[in-house]
Amino acid sequence: MPTILDSIIAAKRREVQLAAAATPLQTLERRLADAPAARDFFAALAASPGIALIAEVKKASPSKGVIREEFHPAEIAQTYQARGAACVSVLTDREFFQGSLADLEAVRAAVKLPVLRKDFIIDPYQVVEARASGADAVLLIAECLDNARLKSLHDTISGLGMTPLVELYDPANLPCVLDLGARLIGVNNRNLHTFEVDLGHTLRLRRLIPSDRAVVGESGIRTRQDVERLEAAGVTAMLVGETLVREPDIGAAVDRLLGR
Repeated sequence: MPTILDSIIAAKRREVQLAAAATPLQTLERRLADAPAARDFFAALAASPGIALIAEVKKASPSKGVIREEFHPAEIAQTYQARGAACVSVLTDREFFQGSLADLEAVRAAVKLPVLRKDFIIDPYQVVEARASGADAVLLIAECLDNARLKSLHDTISGLGMTPLVELYDPANLPCVLDLGARLIGVNNRNLHTFEVDLGHTLRLRRLIPSDRAVVGESGIRTRQDVERLEAAGVTAMLVGETLVREPDIGAAVDRLLGR
């Protein structure tokens, strides 16, 4: 039986085909000259005192449905910036997360922080889309790609001046992620096949990742205690969305997470 991830990837293939038919790659590439210069995502994380926060703009998810009814991406991102986030992540998948590239463009114009395109990236077309829309970084998910395609997309992202954030869940994918030279490695605490979450997953994998690589803990980070556990384990940054977006006062939720 197909998993949630299988369904998402099948839908993503259809989405990319339709997008490329409507706007050919060559047309999209011509837009790159007008894109704003990429901001240094990696440097922003490194400059953060303590564990850095990548705060996510996210309306919905397959497991929780709509997380925030009153959803204004630019305003949310401005709150994140004002409360000390190092970077902003924008969920751009439409079918399963109710996001869009328009959300990313609105956020990029509203803040000075580097912005990550978070989506299920399977094709170079989406990388060019991201840069043309102003993205400074792009998420790659090892579980969605074979080794050759992961390497190719990683290099394409870097070649366009953006930062690749290479995410994995399965420890079996770690050697490939390390071999391709990823400097920024995300560990997803959520099994994308079952959507079950275990915060300890990042803690266990951190011990297997060389100290010269920056590690981002993703998913299931809800409390200040969770943050302290990650920081004590040497995790560089945390990517947090639902915990913040679902709260009536997003700014106060950021403060609680950062211990303020």
